[in-house]
Amino acid sequence: MNVRLEEKIISQCDRSNGERAIWWRGAWWSRKVLADLALQYETRLKESGFREGNRIAALMPNCPAFLGLMIAVWKAGGTLTPLNLQAGLASTMDTLAHSDVSAVFLPQGMEQLAQGLSSSGLPAIGMPLDGPLPSFQSRSCEKSDPEIAVLFYTSGTTGMPKGVPITHSNLLDNVTKSIIHFKDLVDDDIFVNVLPNFHTLGFTTSGLLPLLGGYPQAIVPSFMPPENAIEAIKAAEVSVMIAVPTMVALMLGAIARGVEPPSSLRLLVTGGDRFPERLDARTKQLLGVSVLEGYGLTETSPVVAVNEGVARRKLGTVGTVLEGFEVEVRGPEGDVLPAGSEGTLWLRGPSVFGGYFRAPEITREKIRDGWFNTDNVIRIDEEGYVTILDRVTDIIIVGGFNVYPTEIESVVQQMPGVRECAVVGVQHPVSGEIVKAYVIPSGEPKISTRDVISFSREHLAHYKIPRIVEFIDEMPRSSIGKILKRELKKS
Repeated sequence: MNVRLEEKIISQCDRSNGERAIWWRGAWWSRKVLADLALQYETRLKESGFREGNRIAALMPNCPAFLGLMIAVWKAGGTLTPLNLQAGLASTMDTLAHSDVSAVFLPQGMEQLAQGLSSSGLPAIGMPLDGPLPSFQSRSCEKSDPEIAVLFYTSGTTGMPKGVPITHSNLLDNVTKSIIHFKDLVDDDIFVNVLPNFHTLGFTTSGLLPLLGGYPQAIVPSFMPPENAIEAIKAAEVSVMIAVPTMVALMLGAIARGVEPPSSLRLLVTGGDRFPERLDARTKQLLGVSVLEGYGLTETSPVVAVNEGVARRKLGTVGTVLEGFEVEVRGPEGDVLPAGSEGTLWLRGPSVFGGYFRAPEITREKIRDGWFNTDNVIRIDEEGYVTILDRVTDIIIVGGFNVYPTEIESVVQQMPGVRECAVVGVQHPVSGEIVKAYVIPSGEPKISTRDVISFSREHLAHYKIPRIVEFIDEMPRSSIGKILKRELKKS
């Protein structure tokens, strides 16, 4: 019999229904209250015509309603598709067209976005962040495997949306192995759920893991300003935080400005991007904790490796690989390299997804004989600690979010006055990286840095906007005319 996550969650609620489940806006909810909310949502879903194998999209901030909807969709045998509320209408419509969902849920008060979605014939339902689900009518969609729990979206190397179906078994394996691997967790730990839920790291480690592991969680709908998270951590007496490095840098900045640090926080785990070693001592000084760096991908549900605990961490590495993963380090031709070599990481195991949604060609590219190509260049030392050396692709990681140069280039090159554009990432002390655009102007009309940034702001999410623009006369190119971005990065 296949494992169902909602059965695990509800079973735990039944065993300890009076215990704290979520902290929300200054008060604790019991497990029973959360289970009752999920039951009400499930009833509404079934009344709407939602059936097993259907998909629901949620453009919701972190909130009790999101967790309740997640459980309800699973109880109804469906798949949840969490999306970025800030992605913009055009990008959201592209993703929704690909995912073919039965309905979209978003917060009350976002009438303009709801109208834009509804105009395409897609039911868009505004709902409170912590209250009952209104009546609605879902539309029919092509059914998928009911074993798919979540359909995440992450852009591919072309910048086009790429659906990553993750099963109930994938998630349960990853959560279970993460809890076992992470030696410093104790029974009375309290998590903070502040990473965005459309980000697989936030969804799994900050939202789902506490529910399955029996840990209370404090829900914070938005990290910004960082004082939001700091005050929630203090009020709920949070002890464990999963974050991207940018969040840590911003919290340190707030504390340096005089905000009182939270005394309850004892474990801080980062992922989504490299954690700068220079920030480690500062984190210890201002927050009183050592950072435990980890590594994962959407396709691996997501955790692959993490430093096991403070006493066993190795600074500059992402720790050791979770139990259950088979690991190979391969060369450019696909040959397995000797121990200690630098090469591309390939993975196989029960946390690894089975293939991309409606994308058989990309699946064949990335998965061979059950092995998944991460496109990350790594080295594993004699103790099993993994160091991430580079990314095979040109992905720029801004504040933990993937940014794809081709998407930005295609936008900027639509601007009058631009002949050609090439985009790279440059190091930044807070965001990890920021976007830099090299632009060859066409001459007419004359354009400035401000013009390029303003035009980008109209068409791109905020983290994708170029922060630096440099005008040049020509691009460095290979013998076949390909732009040499490595040369641009040297300039």
